[in-house]
Amino acid sequence: MQRIDAIHHVSLIVADTERALGFYRDLLGLEVDPGRPELGYPGAWLRIGDQQIHLLELPNPDPVEARPAHGGRDRHLAMTVADLDAIAALLKTAGVGYSMSRSGRRALFTRDPDANALELIEQA
Repeated sequence: MQRIDAIHHVSLIVADTERALGFYRDLLGLEVDPGRPELGYPGAWLRIGDQQIHLLELPNPDPVEARPAHGGRDRHLAMTVADLDAIAALLKTAGVGYSMSRSGRRALFTRDPDANALELIEQA
């Protein structure tokens, strides 16, 4: 039987690539992958280890209003971090809201400027 080995990328729809890069690249420190081909619409690829986030500047078919206040109750992308307190401080300084995981794990949930939910989990 064929086996799936890893996640290659996750695509997120954004309204403005530069605004999204301000969050993902400038605030969170993700590296832009310059290998993104011309796809006929704006966007960017970001590296996270061997995986990527693809930002797609396309019309969003999903409503961004009335999403759950806590991102853990919404579709979300989960990423690991070494120091959750440092991430929380970074978000707080930037005025980006977040909520702590309700499971008791060392994790927080936040949203990017386009209301995409992100979970950041501390892993030693």
